[in-house]
Amino acid sequence: MIKAFRISFSLQNTYRVNSIIYSLKQIPLLGRLLPSALYGSRGLKRVITVISFLWEILSAFLGKVLYLFLMVWLPLELYPASVPRPDAYLHILFFLTVIGAMMNTWMFDPTNDKYYAMVLMRMDARAYTLSNYIYVMLKFAVGFLPFSLLFGNRAGVPFLLSLLFPFFVVSAKMIFALISLKRYLKTGVSTNENLPGRYLWTFTFLLLVAAYGLPAFGLTLPWQAAGILFLAVILSGFYSGTVIRTFPYYREMYQQILAQKRYGTDMQAQVRQAVREQNQKYISQDFDIQTNKKGFEAFHELFVKRHRKILWKPVQRTTGICCCVLLGALLAVKINGQLEIAVNRMLMSALPFFCFIMYLCNRGTIYTQVLFMNCDHSMLTYSFYKKPAFILKLFQIRLRELVKMNLPPAIVIGGGLALLLYVTGGTDHGMNYLVLIFSVLAMSVFFSVHYLTCYYLLQPYNTYTDMVSTTYRLVTSGTYFVCFLLMRVQFDTLVFGSLAIVFCMGYCVIACLLVYRLADRTFRLRN
Repeated sequence: MIKAFRISFSLQNTYRVNSIIYSLKQIPLLGRLLPSALYGSRGLKRVITVISFLWEILSAFLGKVLYLFLMVWLPLELYPASVPRPDAYLHILFFLTVIGAMMNTWMFDPTNDKYYAMVLMRMDARAYTLSNYIYVMLKFAVGFLPFSLLFGNRAGVPFLLSLLFPFFVVSAKMIFALISLKRYLKTGVSTNENLPGRYLWTFTFLLLVAAYGLPAFGLTLPWQAAGILFLAVILSGFYSGTVIRTFPYYREMYQQILAQKRYGTDMQAQVRQAVREQNQKYISQDFDIQTNKKGFEAFHELFVKRHRKILWKPVQRTTGICCCVLLGALLAVKINGQLEIAVNRMLMSALPFFCFIMYLCNRGTIYTQVLFMNCDHSMLTYSFYKKPAFILKLFQIRLRELVKMNLPPAIVIGGGLALLLYVTGGTDHGMNYLVLIFSVLAMSVFFSVHYLTCYYLLQPYNTYTDMVSTTYRLVTSGTYFVCFLLMRVQFDTLVFGSLAIVFCMGYCVIACLLVYRLADRTFRLRN
């Protein structure tokens, strides 16, 4: 088993090294400077191997501390003082751990390294699975342990429960892995974690509501009950481990899970096919759809009408959720006088926080995916479609539609913030009301322009509709991190809002110029 793990670790490292080199070669300018001979460079591979090893150690801890801080500790700060802190902390941890165990057991994730090892190299499936599974579970336990003790101590949780939490996480994952193995024995159907079913998503949503919603009403698991559940799950984990260790059909099960990889390294084939089939259900087959417009206006209007369920139904859902949150906030500040003062103070200094909220509400990524999969994927094969004047014309039409899609939740959020400010005591400067409204609208417009511009200038999809552009990933990841960092920034609402509005106007002008000048060379099909 140790030999199998050593071979598999070497295989994963080689795959990681080649992936890094490939990603670097996709970056404009830098890719031209890097020769293909780098794939065979032993010196470079040794350096990246060391980096990979250090990252393996860092990743064991970094993800865990971010998870506990962002998903547990920060929400804990939002609950009123009347909610017992240890109870709320363990309550959230319990439900989130159940979600994580359901959605990610590692064992049923069809990754490339599993395909290479068990299908191409014909390694012993049982030895490969068990050795790597033990390693991954140890990483979870070791990574969680120090931060479980740290955050648990700060939340007032008994030391023993904080000590048991990492073992609770590992045991919960083993239980759900066992359930999937039993299901395979009974039905012959293996689980694929990349394709969770509708019922699993529904159950996950309900657990999220239980995790974060119940403490807001003062309903939490007592820490004593959480301790009993921890012990029960850990004891069940011991039994699950013995069954996992003796399970005899790993090769047959993985042959089914990895069946869609028969085309080599196309690990997304099954997901891609499922997405296409799902999208087909939402595309209107009504042949009576018509338009009175002409040219690209008619072309785009017909596209929007046919794809209205994909494009506009989520907007309506998001707007409805924003309305419910606003009504809940208005009710809460009227009931709780201390909360009313805190909200008023927050609205005068925490406007940067809502950059992240608008980032989450933005539909740019989905919009561009639908555009490419169901329109540009075919139209880019025609030369007239890539002429600068036509590109700019269609860009402006699409931008108008994306702004319209992002505006409804932005109007609710911006207007809601102004209403909350008024209800919680108001402000001495009337301009703050207008700045709250128009700055949120400006953020919405910015994200609309930003994502559509990135799509035209970096066009990240290949002919199989897979995202392959490293530069696009870097830009979108950078956007996420900037918005995330702004969550912790305190800035005067009037100043930050005014800067946001001016920045958005300038960005729109620059984006249109760049698209007109460059998109005829960048907006193309990738190999």
